[in-house]
Amino acid sequence: MDLELTGKTALVTASSRGLGKAAALALAEEGAHVVISSRSEEIHKTARKIQSETGQLPLSIRADLTQPGEIDSLVQQTIQKHKGIDILIINAGGPPPGNFLDLSPEDWRAAIDLTLMSAIHLCYAVIPHMKEAGSGSIVTSQSFTVKQPLDNLVLSNALRMAVIGLMKSLANELGPHGIRVNSINPAWTETERVTQLLQHRASVGNTSIEEETARITDDIPLGRMGTTEEFGKTIAWLASPAASFIHGHALLFDGGEVRTAL
Repeated sequence: MDLELTGKTALVTASSRGLGKAAALALAEEGAHVVISSRSEEIHKTARKIQSETGQLPLSIRADLTQPGEIDSLVQQTIQKHKGIDILIINAGGPPPGNFLDLSPEDWRAAIDLTLMSAIHLCYAVIPHMKEAGSGSIVTSQSFTVKQPLDNLVLSNALRMAVIGLMKSLANELGPHGIRVNSINPAWTETERVTQLLQHRASVGNTSIEEETARITDDIPLGRMGTTEEFGKTIAWLASPAASFIHGHALLFDGGEVRTAL
């Protein structure tokens, strides 16, 4: 299927590794002009890796998503380079694990800046340009925990729901302007972040990573975790004109793990 992404400009945040990198790679493979960002210098290495696999060198920019000024600069540099933004993929590293009483109000403030306020600031920076163009596609990558909260992830459980509420509201506001807004909500996918969570679970439960992995995959009807390649292809489709009538949707990428009917 032609996703009609050739020549489109896609900004993908927190894309030096994991799901963000997978999204950027898939979009580049489909012919999009990709801009990638991360807090670390690793983002430039990722750009060269994407170039080696697709023949296209993304514009790579260091940006801390907890700093509104750096978000504004990231968007401005993208527009200066490519004259607009057709696709915004909102991605950020997950907040740390922990139960409620293990965390402090300061932990909550930091998590709010990372998970919720970064999405808000990105939307403020990008939406006016999309409205002027009369088109655009915004996809936020959150988590299946918006449907089925996980123990020991209270920060993520609470704040990702807030982002989904934002996206649903923006879908109502922006649809008449030709801007689609959706979310993708991955369950257990083979990334560095998941490895971190498995290590934490094993440490707390005095088990092994292998045992924790088995417990997870036993609950997934497909019997395995998703791959980053599968995620990348899915988010590229959702963001693309090929999904032109998908709007205001919270897509689960979970292998059937969430059992609710809706």
